[in-house]
Amino acid sequence: ATAFGPTVTSFVQPQPVPKPRDFVLWSFFNTIFCNPLCLGFIALVFSIKARDRKIAQDPAAAGSYGKTAMHLNIVAFCLGTVATIACIVLVVMYYNNWRAGA
Repeated sequence: ATAFGPTVTSFVQPQPVPKPRDFVLWSFFNTIFCNPLCLGFIALVFSIKARDRKIAQDPAAAGSYGKTAMHLNIVAFCLGTVATIACIVLVVMYYNNWRAGA
């Protein structure tokens, strides 16, 4: 005689692969507002490459392009911020010297 009992099945969920970031919005911001030495534009190019690789299911290349875009964005943002502050300081100093001389 064959006994039929409850069938036990187990389902093992695969670990989710972390999706690499592409930093497209940050790169676009830096391209428009903080673009010293065209670093924001170069970061945008690497961000788009990272997004393309992510869509093509190549997480290693996407991560590499994304990391490069992140580093370029950091440098572009820092240089853009320093340049903006320097310009503001120079304008204020020029205005004060012009006003004192008038």
